[in-house]
Amino acid sequence: MIRKITLVFSLIFISVASFAQIYDPVDWSFSYEKTGNQTYDLVFTAVIEEESHLYSMHLPEGGPIPTSFTFEDSGNYELLGETREINEGEIVFDQAFEMEIKYFSGEAEFRQTIKSDQDNFSVKGFVNYMACDDERCSPPQDVEFTITISQGETAEIAVESEGRGTLAEGRGLTGLLLVSFALGIAAILTPCVFPMIPMTVAFFSHGSENRGKSFIKALVFALSIVLIYSSLGIIVSLTSAGAGFANTLSTHWLPNILFFTLFVVFAASFFGAYEIILPNKWVSSADSKVDRGGMLAAFFLGLTTVLVSFACTGPIVGALLVEAASGDVFRPTAGMFGFGLGFAVPFFLFALFPSVVNKLPKSGGWLNSVKVTLGFIMLAFSMKFLSAIDTVYGLNILSRDFYLAIWIVLFFLLGFYLMGKIKFAHDSDLKHIGIIRFLIIILVFSFAVYLIPGMFGAPLKGISGLLPPKSAASFNLAGNSSQAGMTTPAEFLTASEGLCSEPKYAGKFDLPYGLKGYFDLEQGLACARERNMPVFIDFKGHACSNCKEMEAKVWSDPEVLKRLQNNFVIIALYCDDRTRLPGNEWISSSVDGKIKKTIGQVNTNYEIEMFGTNTQPLYAITDHEGKPLVDPMAFNLNVSEYIEWLDGGYQKF
Repeated sequence: MIRKITLVFSLIFISVASFAQIYDPVDWSFSYEKTGNQTYDLVFTAVIEEESHLYSMHLPEGGPIPTSFTFEDSGNYELLGETREINEGEIVFDQAFEMEIKYFSGEAEFRQTIKSDQDNFSVKGFVNYMACDDERCSPPQDVEFTITISQGETAEIAVESEGRGTLAEGRGLTGLLLVSFALGIAAILTPCVFPMIPMTVAFFSHGSENRGKSFIKALVFALSIVLIYSSLGIIVSLTSAGAGFANTLSTHWLPNILFFTLFVVFAASFFGAYEIILPNKWVSSADSKVDRGGMLAAFFLGLTTVLVSFACTGPIVGALLVEAASGDVFRPTAGMFGFGLGFAVPFFLFALFPSVVNKLPKSGGWLNSVKVTLGFIMLAFSMKFLSAIDTVYGLNILSRDFYLAIWIVLFFLLGFYLMGKIKFAHDSDLKHIGIIRFLIIILVFSFAVYLIPGMFGAPLKGISGLLPPKSAASFNLAGNSSQAGMTTPAEFLTASEGLCSEPKYAGKFDLPYGLKGYFDLEQGLACARERNMPVFIDFKGHACSNCKEMEAKVWSDPEVLKRLQNNFVIIALYCDDRTRLPGNEWISSSVDGKIKKTIGQVNTNYEIEMFGTNTQPLYAITDHEGKPLVDPMAFNLNVSEYIEWLDGGYQKF
């Protein structure tokens, strides 16, 4: 039993670890050469990181995944022969697969000859590949390409193979793991869980004089908890697949209403209005297995612990899954793995050092205070989902200042609660205030006071991702020229007035800090051609928290703002906007074959086709024909790196 649990746990750990540190050592570029009358060579070049290798197209069965190229059917051209490997490569004996295999190091080139009688056409397809080094392998993955052939001899198309974007997602998953781990530890302090600690420790120390056996039982118990929570995350991950799932989840009114209701229901449960419990027969069935003893009993004790603690951990787990599922498809698994690990580690340590249990504080009213505090926090976070609906659908009901007023009231009430001025159903009398509670009270009131200037136009950069945009404020004493807490230089405003035409959707969308730009791709590119300037494309969303944070913490820097205003034609593409386009502006997607009918759907489709990702924020620098000049930049709060990236794109124009 323990070997099976350990195996499953190891697989989950390896999977989650791989999400946190994405390994993708191959960068692809695509070009073509005219080789004769109506014939062309499509050139696929792979640049491979040092100490890594890319597998050949020709490998024996039962070995690694070979590199392959797939071309979309088209009447514009004809494939002549098969795709060819230009480099010789290396042939080595692979001990893992027990066969000779061929791979490439450093750089590899592949070519496919085509024939066409047309002067201008495009070749679309994707390359599937797998790469390894001495310690790890990347999973087989696809990189899409579009090679546009026109009059001329050669052309090169630089394609991003999910480099910066994927790494950014990896960093996001690492952050989620840390937050989830912390929440798992915090769940130990809830009144449903804390009293169980002595019981579980007694199980490991009672009836066994063999300390080694007790250690193994404690390990099985801890791994079981991690496995159970991770399994829940895997289920959510599997049902969250699809390129548009995260976008729909975070912007559609129905899931946002459900999540708002869910958070309010959980908060009411923490306030003591009722308890959210699982059916009693589930708990009894798992608990009956514990009495049988042995390693199997340790597993069922872990299951019983999870079920019994659900009344307190359920709201935390539900909230965590809601937040995780609105991002990358692997986030629910990573989140539940981190939560389960944080929840299990204290039990495991107490089992190893049972004497520590005697030094823990006794159960009492402080446990319910922890629960109620979490209820206030969840009630505050529930407003985020109402704000998403209001912003995406342009309702203009929940203004930024009204939103902040609710938060300020909630955190003042939390402060008064911690002082003992407010009582809920299960609270006991507060005879005195301890040092820790006193410090928490100071932090809560300080945070409430910190929010007050935000009602009058202050940017509140530290929490900007959780708030409605500044454009949603019903009044702003700071004025439009001070959105970053700084006066916008006059030279920026003068430069921004040089637009070629009135931007489409100017009344619907806007840019921060007085920046001027376009919200339609073709209109922006046309202006860039007219002014002979490079293009800065901002893939963003009304409900994108990270977009707001980037604007508050990076775009507000004077050097960044100066470059955005003076060096580029800005095109902001909202990927979650639900404005329906006229029928003549609908497009048929080459990604999923569906008709895209809204502004957000069209912009998201362009992002996926061009850059192979649908995440926001994503920033791209292109020439005035839309050809990328540098790799796109994803979420990155390092101002110096952002400036370096802007300068690099501008210099390549």
